[in-house]
Amino acid sequence: MAPEAAARPTRAELRLAAREQSREQSRAQRRGAARATRAALFRVAVPSVAALGVAGAAGVVVAQEQPDRVPAQASAADAPATAAAHQAVTPAAAHTDQAQASRGDARQPLSGALPGDGRPTATATPTAEPTAEPTPEPVKPKVVMPVARHGLGELFGEAGTHWANRHTGIDFPVDGGSEVYAVQDGTIRTQWNPFYGYMSILKMSDGTEAWMCHLRAYKVRKGPVKQGDVIAFVGSSGNSTGPHLHFEIRPAGSGPVDPLPWFLANGLDPR
Repeated sequence: MAPEAAARPTRAELRLAAREQSREQSRAQRRGAARATRAALFRVAVPSVAALGVAGAAGVVVAQEQPDRVPAQASAADAPATAAAHQAVTPAAAHTDQAQASRGDARQPLSGALPGDGRPTATATPTAEPTAEPTPEPVKPKVVMPVARHGLGELFGEAGTHWANRHTGIDFPVDGGSEVYAVQDGTIRTQWNPFYGYMSILKMSDGTEAWMCHLRAYKVRKGPVKQGDVIAFVGSSGNSTGPHLHFEIRPAGSGPVDPLPWFLANGLDPR
């Protein structure tokens, strides 16, 4: 029996086979082009990471300065590989520049660093301004003058026709109406005596009394006074030959003593 003849392909099958063959050829061409591109990229980009950074920077500079220039000796066949290499290097260089910029932004100068030194220094602590010491109050003198003017007339213990015995105090020859001051803090009392005239008696804290005699008038008749207060005015009342202040010192429970040593012992020389 004769073998059956093979069936002839139809036109539709022939067209389908032709399309499949064309697709296979296109795929083969694309695979070949991809292999060539990868080989070019491999030759340019693989040598080392450091070389890639340098090449990238150089590529960016060259691309900026000469974007359209191609070396005259480069052949037409090398142009696609060169363009592919340039495209591969440029993103890598941009990535490297971005990384360097990020690292540069992260390295901010430390607080207190000296310019150009790079080494941090301790932040200077402001020194506190010295506190002004309070001005000490002036030392209060132990006693003050009973009148404004220094100078003595008759002294303690002198004899004469003006006194029955001896002079019991010291005299300050000042004008009538001059102010009389409290020589220390104390308490004032006043009285009249035919020999002393109008008197102001200042009793101090230790019991000592200061008698101020021959006054014209009182300003303080009774009560506490402070050192330096005006207590009376100079006159010539009682047994007196003219305006002056007769001043006596009488310690507690004692008769009159010389006022000059008492003044000197308290740091004041009335002469």
